[in-house]
Amino acid sequence: MNIHSSVGSPLPLIDSQLSLTSQTRKIARPDERFNSKEILPLKLEKIWKIEAGVVRSMTWNEEGKVITLGFWGEGDIVGKPLSQMNPYQLECLTPVEVSEIGPHSYLQQALLVHAWKSEKFLSIIHQLSVSDRFLSLLEWLSAEFGHPLGNNQGTLINLRMTHQDFADTIGSSRVTITRLLSQFEREGIIQRFCNGHQNKLSHLCHLLCRQSVIFKG
Repeated sequence: MNIHSSVGSPLPLIDSQLSLTSQTRKIARPDERFNSKEILPLKLEKIWKIEAGVVRSMTWNEEGKVITLGFWGEGDIVGKPLSQMNPYQLECLTPVEVSEIGPHSYLQQALLVHAWKSEKFLSIIHQLSVSDRFLSLLEWLSAEFGHPLGNNQGTLINLRMTHQDFADTIGSSRVTITRLLSQFEREGIIQRFCNGHQNKLSHLCHLLCRQSVIFKG
């Protein structure tokens, strides 16, 4: 399986292999900073540009089941004007820095990337096999938000997501996610460790423990 984070486009406005991050490094300092698990404030007219960190957009149904809408990182834009979902919430998965942006040339490019990432995310969660959905999600997260390790050891996915968060994202159960993580580890696809135990592998992470994954592909 070879899932790519870039989605091609016939439009010449932006090179799909060139991230918005590299095109806009000179944009101003962040306006606000938030801690992991904090919620970004929403206003009808406000759009946030993520300067650093990773954010999850989400909603929930009448039974209270969380539905993940997407994951967004440096250079992406998020905010209530980009969604018609109600309720709608933006959760920080890492420490996050954001700037408020207005209508200018960057916004048009950012909207295209927003649409491409949404399309890619939908293609992942609509795969029939739960195993394929989860593996594709891990590969996409590693490509978008991972930190490559030296000596070809893999890519570190260091997002504050529990087994239940992963389950909500792909429409599965916590038990299935725990089983698949153990299976992927046995197959050598991933390695797992928890904060405080980074020098050795942990066979099972507690549900509330911050989960980090090394994706080896």
